This record gives sequence, C-alpha cells and structure tokens, in this order.
Amino acid sequence: MRSLRYTSAALDDIADIVAYIAESNSNTELAEGFAGQLLDKCEKLAALRGTLGRARPELRPDLRSIPFKSYVIFFRYLGDTFEVVNILEGHRDIDGYFHPGDE
Repeated sequence: MRSLRYTSAALDDIADIVAYIAESNSNTELAEGFAGQLLDKCEKLAALRGTLGRARPELRPDLRSIPFKSYVIFFRYLGDTFEVVNILEGHRDIDGYFHPGDE
C-alpha cells in the first residue's frame, strides 16, 4: 500500500470546502461529513494498485485527476507515496488555476 500525503494546498482546499459547505448550508455536520467522505476517498485511492485517474500533462507533467462528486482530486505518484496536490470544484477554471496569467 502506498503512503498518503496531502500538500498544504490540498489541506487548504479541504478547509475551504468545509467552510463553504458549512456556510452555504448552515450545517457544520454536513460539511464535516463531506470532508470525511473526501478523506476516505483519498485513502482508498492510495490503497489501490496500479495507476489511477486521468493523466493531466496540460496542467503539470506528473499530475493526474479523478472526480469525486462535484470536485476533482488532483494527485501524483512519488515513488511509494500517493500525494494529493489539490481538490478543486469541478466547474472551476482548472487550467487558469494551474497556469495563472496565461491567456
């Protein structure tokens, strides 16, 4: 099994997602429950063998992604480590996020 690691950006994304869900639904339990589901999904992905998700060379050479509900989990393999890089809302300008300032 690969070890699981989150970048500081991914941890910030999770905190932002929790805050958004809690505020927009006035429900902290719902937000925390979603965060738990998201973390469980990342743990399951790290435990699976093989190469998962879609390669995203247009964003970064080593980046891969997989959808989770209305979000996209961006990750990469670093040896025996499954590193979650970012977790972004699926309707967001993903290319603009990874390449700010490009036109």
